[in-house]
Amino acid sequence: AMQVIVTCGPAYEPIDEVRRITNASTGELGALLCRELAKAGFKVICLRGEGATFVSGWEGVDCRTFTTNADLLRQLRSLSRRRGVGAVFHAAALCDYRVKSVRGANGHRRRAAKLSSRAGALTLELEPAIKVIGQLRRLFPRARIVGWKFELNGTRAQALAKGRRQIIGNRTDACVVNGRAYGKGFGVCGADGRFAHCPSKAALSRWLAGALASDRGFNRAPSRSPSAR
Repeated sequence: AMQVIVTCGPAYEPIDEVRRITNASTGELGALLCRELAKAGFKVICLRGEGATFVSGWEGVDCRTFTTNADLLRQLRSLSRRRGVGAVFHAAALCDYRVKSVRGANGHRRRAAKLSSRAGALTLELEPAIKVIGQLRRLFPRARIVGWKFELNGTRAQALAKGRRQIIGNRTDACVVNGRAYGKGFGVCGADGRFAHCPSKAALSRWLAGALASDRGFNRAPSRSPSAR
C-alpha cells in the first residue's frame, strides 16, 4: 500500500523550559483526514503536534508526536529515506517565529530554566522559524504534496491567490485555503486556477482521500469560480 504522511496540530517554540509560544490548533482535521486515508487503504503515518487536543480517530494510523518546527523537519527527513511515500498532506500549524533571546528591562539577556516572574518586564526577540513546506519537494520528489493556507485578512479571491502562490513557490501540487478571508468551508486550489469547495472538515477529508485514491491530480479539481467576499 502507498504510504501517506499527514502533519497536523500545533508546533511550539520554547521561551524557557516551561513556557512556549504556539498556535491554536486541535489536530481534528488531521485526525479526520487520517481516518479517511486509512479507510481508503493507504498506510498512514501521522506527525501530530504535541499540543493537539483531538484524541479520537487514530485507529489504524502510525501516530507520532513532534514538538518544534525543527523537530518536525527532522522526522520528515527520516521518513524521506523510506520507499513508497506517495503523498504528504502538510496541515500542521507551524510557528512563523522562534525566540532568539529574552532580555530584561536593562537590555541584558536573561537565561534560566524557568524565568522568574519577579524579574520585572521582559522583552522577547523573535526571529523567523524554519519553513518546512519549502523543504518538502526536495525530500519527497515524486510524492503528491498538499499544503495549507490559513488567511484572516482580505477577500476569498485574495486568499486563493495566496494559496496558488504557495503552490508555485514551493512546487507543491495543491493548497487547501481556509480562514476568515476565505469564509465558511475550505477551498482546494491548483496552480492552473481550478478550484473545489468543501463545506466542512469531514467533506474536505473525504475529497482529499478520494482524489488520492482515484489518482486524479489535485489541480484537476472540478472547475468552479470562487466568489469574491
